[in-house]
Amino acid sequence: MDALQWGTAIGVMVLVIAATAVIAHYRRERRRASLLRNLHHHNGIRSSHLR
Repeated sequence: MDALQWGTAIGVMVLVIAATAVIAHYRRERRRASLLRNLHHHNGIRSSHLR
């Protein structure tokens, strides 16, 4: 493989890893928001009372 092919292969791998990390972060944040909503609902706290 020449340098261009190596660079392309490494670049694609980096993009795949970055996309995976972004998806994982998005899912964690959605899960955290869901848990916080359920916690507030469960404790009888309205989100309008929170700052």
